[in-house]
Amino acid sequence: MYAIALIRYRRVFDEIAPHVDEHRAYLRELKAAGRLLVSGPMDPRSGGMLLLRVPDDEGTAALDAIRDGDPFTIRKLAQYELIPWAPVIGKESLDAL
Repeated sequence: MYAIALIRYRRVFDEIAPHVDEHRAYLRELKAAGRLLVSGPMDPRSGGMLLLRVPDDEGTAALDAIRDGDPFTIRKLAQYELIPWAPVIGKESLDAL
């Protein structure tokens, strides 16, 4: 199962900035585990986006766990919108990542 996560900051970026390294360390853990394919900030810097992959049998529970484990969520600095996604064209390219 693939999903797109839209992360929207709940505070001004000056309050977010001290926590970015911790957030990115968490994302590197997700990448190493094969759950995160790509991530990056929005432009302008109002949040970020993630492209996620979790096993089909884990579904939304795995996505919820990813959201809930993010330091941004724990510190109430950002909110996630998790959008399950069923890519069709180019799916084989994603599957190869």
